[in-house]
Amino acid sequence: MRVPILVSTIAAGLALMASPLAQAPQQQAPAPQGTAPPAAPILSPGPSAARYPVTNADFDAYFHQVKNWGRWGVNDELGTLNLITPAKRKQAAALVRVGQSVGLAHSPITERDPDNASPFEHTMNRGFTTDTYRVSYHGYAHSHLDALCHILYKDQTYNGYSRAEVNTEKGCTKLGIQSFRNGYVTRGILMDIPRLKGVPYLEPGTPIFVEDLEAWEKRAGMKVGPGDALLIRTGRWARRAEEGPWNVGQNAAGLHASVGAWLKARGVALIGSDDALDVVPSLVEGVGLPVHTLAITALGLNILDNQDLEALATLATAQKRWEFMLTVAPVPVTGGTGFPVNALATF
Repeated sequence: MRVPILVSTIAAGLALMASPLAQAPQQQAPAPQGTAPPAAPILSPGPSAARYPVTNADFDAYFHQVKNWGRWGVNDELGTLNLITPAKRKQAAALVRVGQSVGLAHSPITERDPDNASPFEHTMNRGFTTDTYRVSYHGYAHSHLDALCHILYKDQTYNGYSRAEVNTEKGCTKLGIQSFRNGYVTRGILMDIPRLKGVPYLEPGTPIFVEDLEAWEKRAGMKVGPGDALLIRTGRWARRAEEGPWNVGQNAAGLHASVGAWLKARGVALIGSDDALDVVPSLVEGVGLPVHTLAITALGLNILDNQDLEALATLATAQKRWEFMLTVAPVPVTGGTGFPVNALATF
């Protein structure tokens, strides 16, 4: 049977790999008239601009300090997914108490906006009983999962494979999204940073530090442990709904690169957020997406980008708990650099 679905993974992901240091996932479209202008970056209290790593040289040393290369063997392609054990899956299943689920994918955006240079395309075929989807999903609009071949650092992928060995015109020979063929179920933890700070959303440019993550742990009465999936809410979609779209690729709240060692020490197995995870500007000289690079390339940590965490935050607040069973099961395209995904949080 002919399958009428076309998913284009063109250049956005591979373009990222063309530079020794990661750049923004996708060039943003000019802001149309009438939309909210990009907000000026703001910083969290304290000397955030001086946080290590600051320089390109700092980042290089930090990368090699935290990397997991060889930790699970020289041929490993799973990275931190190795931390999701059968016991971890059973722990996650035990978190299902009321049987209520919420999907984390934002509805596909079909309009070109400052944060969406590649709108989702939906075309009905002749007879209107089949349809074709077209999406270049890497970027700042579409909910998706990054595979470990998506980001390189100095022409190497996670576990030290070379660009020439992995990244080809026919797809990734290693580290592709087919690693998720059987899906992954684990304990998910929502870190609602706007709720922690008493605001509806973080302003673009706000960095999130280790002390913020640990303050949320204390507030929520839990601790992140090996095999957990961590979801960081900045309130991006709430702000977009209230103030309109803006160029997230140039200005976004998110994690600061200094969290890299903490993510390794805690054994985070999956990570995601409601934007592209990194604070933008990055506050690391000469490095566009340091957290993406540390997560994917150094740690072997897959990233869920552009998740819509608003309904999850509402349900977690109603349940008065921020841990749940998380299920992630993208289509396992052989050699794919990622795939759109609707992860499920079940309470």
